[in-house]
Amino acid sequence: MSIRNVAIIAHVDHGKTTLVDKMLRQAGVFRANQALTERVMDSNPLERERGITILAKNASLEWEGVKINIVDTPGHADFGGEVERILRMVDGVLLLVDAVDGPMPQTRFVTLKALELGHMPVVVINKVDRSAARPEAVHDEVLELFMELDASERQLDAPFVYASALEGWAKRKLDDKAEDLAPLFEAILTRVPAPTGDPAGPLQILVSTLDYSSYLGRIAIGRIERGVVRQGEVVAVLPFGEPGPVSESEAVCSKVTKLFSFKGIDRVEIAEASAGDIIAVAGLDGIDIGKTLTHPEHRDRLSGIKVEEPTLAVDFSVNDSPFAGQAGKFVTSRQVRERLMRELEKNVALRVEETDQTDTLQVSGRGELHLTILMETMRREGYEFQVSRPRVLTQRDERGNLLEPYEEVLIEVPDGMVGTVMEKMGPRRGEILEIKPSGNGTTRLRFRIPARGLFGYRSDFLTDTRGMGQLHHQFLAYGPWAGAISGRRRGVLVADREGEAVPFAIFNLQDRATMLVHPGEAVYAGMIVGEHVRPGDLDVNVCKEKKLTNMRASGSDDAVRLEPPRDLTLELAFEFIDDDELIEVTPAALRLRKRELHVNARRKAQKALASRSS
Repeated sequence: MSIRNVAIIAHVDHGKTTLVDKMLRQAGVFRANQALTERVMDSNPLERERGITILAKNASLEWEGVKINIVDTPGHADFGGEVERILRMVDGVLLLVDAVDGPMPQTRFVTLKALELGHMPVVVINKVDRSAARPEAVHDEVLELFMELDASERQLDAPFVYASALEGWAKRKLDDKAEDLAPLFEAILTRVPAPTGDPAGPLQILVSTLDYSSYLGRIAIGRIERGVVRQGEVVAVLPFGEPGPVSESEAVCSKVTKLFSFKGIDRVEIAEASAGDIIAVAGLDGIDIGKTLTHPEHRDRLSGIKVEEPTLAVDFSVNDSPFAGQAGKFVTSRQVRERLMRELEKNVALRVEETDQTDTLQVSGRGELHLTILMETMRREGYEFQVSRPRVLTQRDERGNLLEPYEEVLIEVPDGMVGTVMEKMGPRRGEILEIKPSGNGTTRLRFRIPARGLFGYRSDFLTDTRGMGQLHHQFLAYGPWAGAISGRRRGVLVADREGEAVPFAIFNLQDRATMLVHPGEAVYAGMIVGEHVRPGDLDVNVCKEKKLTNMRASGSDDAVRLEPPRDLTLELAFEFIDDDELIEVTPAALRLRKRELHVNARRKAQKALASRSS
């Protein structure tokens, strides 16, 4: 059977997973009466909650006698490690672009990776049924993007398909009749090349991703570049290194105990598979992403998978707050360390390093979302730990100059709010690259800004634009150190004792702060309970109750009216905390706290810091 291997790449929320749903349905993968949830490929609970793809997933379908292997890839640049690995398994890409938004920063990121590998794109302009759609303009913007990214002549001649993934139709021209996705399938079959591997040659497979089964152990997933693999045969697992022959002493021989192919969204056991197909292999010792599987007598290594280095780091430490161990099942440094090391097995863009402190590990990733997804996953598994404020990872150039990561920021706001945004980006060292009216009452701004400059900005941005602005960013490049950037301008309210937050105390404090705790919530000394309206921290008694007396006055005993507190999320906490603060992450709650819980210890630390800086 002929094969096509294709990945779907796009910016977040441009409709990748919805399109895959409709492709699988129209290809007859599911029964007509089969009950299905929307976005069937988003199987991870976090993916369903956030509406984004975090982990790449494989599926397959048949169309006119051709097997099409489809990989749904993450759209966020923080998960670039997933995207770069997956693109090595395919021969073409479906580039999905929103007919309203057009190419976004992360569209540029994934498209660049695909074009660098020489993949043939099929451009799908999605959501053309929306009232604000501008498909002709987006068509030109995509071609401009291809030219900026140095696409080849063959890639510039990519076919364009206009579609509505939600309604399940596609067409080659805007005035064609909308029926089904047949025009999209035809574009894949005609423009995406079939795999070129030789089935008669010696076996060669590059491991692009890993899965895990408690019964089978590690499962390697990759494309067969050459030859045939059979269940029960022995293969050689070659270590990382330069492409070319490998000595027998470097190879580890293992038996393929189980062999799987993909049918629909399921993994089915097969006896053998040949060059070009994407398969899953179980039973191999020492398997890891980027390693090569070969015939034991033809140990020819493929080039490994290059993944960009992390740009952001945080410290994971043992939870030592007064409430430690009340909610988590795994609370010791050994358990946290083991869990982080297991994450390294499949999360290639992550780094975990020891620090000078015994109970602290430095965890580095591609961005805030990359790290917060890991934390949220761990807390749901029952882990309890503390996290520091994020910091950027710097480099040195050949001359010894300090470099830091810069981000490309794309902001779209109503025309009247452009001045406010530019005013806030200035002190954060933001450099304006482009101002472009969108034509519908909004303006699109493109900035170059140090990654440090975005810490804490999203909440300010939402406040400044009253929730009507959009902000997207991605890693751009390393550049010169931009100098000092002011951090959070406001102080915090810090609880001065352990107890329960009382409505009477909250009512008296809410005029001078935005509260972060609910009435009845347990607090401890050193825990942050609100954001002060002014600079400087304030120690408060949030447990203070109203004294009962025999004296009464008209109106003095009315029920207190409390403003709703700000609900914490990991992303909000990441942006909010300062260098002397920590996030306490438990399965039951997220709390903010000072590093030094006792007020006298905090004052001594502040005096020591002031004397060093002077």
